[in-house]
Amino acid sequence: MGFDKEASSSSHVLSVPSFPREDTPLLGNKPPLSSTFKTFANIFIAIVGAGVLGLPYTFKKTGWLMGSIMLFVVAFLTYYCMMLLVHTRRKLESIQGFSKIASFGDLGFAVCGPVGRFAVDAMIVLAQAGFCVSYLIFIANTLSYVFNRQSNEKILGFLSPKSLYIWGCFPFQLGLNSIPTLTHLAPLSIFADVVDLGAMGVVMVEDVVAFLKNKPVLEAFGGVSVFFYGLGVAVYSFEGIGMVLPLESETKNKEKFGKVLGLCMAFISVLYGGFGVLGYFAFGEATKDIITTNLGPGLVSNLVQFGLCVNLFFTFPLMMNPVYEVVERRFCESRYCLWLRWVVVFGVSMVALLVPNFADFLSLVGSSVCCALGFVLPALFHLIVFKEELGWNGLVIDATILIFGVVVAVTGTWSSLLEIFESRSS
Repeated sequence: MGFDKEASSSSHVLSVPSFPREDTPLLGNKPPLSSTFKTFANIFIAIVGAGVLGLPYTFKKTGWLMGSIMLFVVAFLTYYCMMLLVHTRRKLESIQGFSKIASFGDLGFAVCGPVGRFAVDAMIVLAQAGFCVSYLIFIANTLSYVFNRQSNEKILGFLSPKSLYIWGCFPFQLGLNSIPTLTHLAPLSIFADVVDLGAMGVVMVEDVVAFLKNKPVLEAFGGVSVFFYGLGVAVYSFEGIGMVLPLESETKNKEKFGKVLGLCMAFISVLYGGFGVLGYFAFGEATKDIITTNLGPGLVSNLVQFGLCVNLFFTFPLMMNPVYEVVERRFCESRYCLWLRWVVVFGVSMVALLVPNFADFLSLVGSSVCCALGFVLPALFHLIVFKEELGWNGLVIDATILIFGVVVAVTGTWSSLLEIFESRSS
């Protein structure tokens, strides 16, 4: 998705960055435009991730009704802020004649210059790396549950089962993340979502059976102290805002993009809500941070959990690609750097070793960088570009979203850190 000749005539109005953008490695040059159905599928793939597996545990903390309300509110706000990005780009195109602001980073550069791009780059790196940390935590905890169900003894005298599986993945991830271009691995992301949907279907059926058998005591509302914790997990679950502008650029019928995005967000919200509620209803206070570990021993259960581990293992290098684009552009003049990639993979693995709880980490990442990417920056960019046209209503809405994002980021991060420290001390 490069800059074409039509854009060059307006480059004096908006400086054209000569370096790659955070979406470049995943998207080839001049891709064909997407149909409405393909746009829907691409949005679904960009948003749905491992965060859904922590929703039942979050509902246990927040209560099923409070958790559901938060989930749908966050979904609406996320959709609204995604459209703020689209409208902001279209406004810049209309006044500057520049038609290739193809990514979140490009928009940050167009609105705020190098500072805006740096802010977006930093958030993209932290968010994408955070997603990959959660993948390693999920893989390690799940394999520990499947293969070391009855024992938490140290292996070789010093390695916990979780550490063993993370370090077992490490050399293979070094190899996968050494591949300069990962376009040929892109179908694995589709495979990952197919497996996610299949696994979610199996888990939901198991949840219904477990609920009818056990009928545990349930709470509709949790304490106020866990409100921002739940918001963090909900925000994390709707990952993918960084891919909205590239996806809209590739849409054949751009007038319908907002409607398609809204329908997709509504579908995902219902799917998430059903998955979270059924998981909590099935196991009540016994709900674990990764819902698949609540499934009893058996072939189907083990296959579901192992399949999820495999697809997250291969999704890891795809999710890390935007991180490499940013760090190589900033530290290696956009040249491929093997040792830098290996250092980043090592750092991600070390963080995964230090975080004890999957859902707590989802809340931490969601509360901090995902809130900034999802709410603060879209509202800020929209406010800057439209400040002379917005009436009082528009100004209040943008300012409210911006303040809400900052408040949730600060309080949710603090709440999540407290949960992580309590988990480590217990």
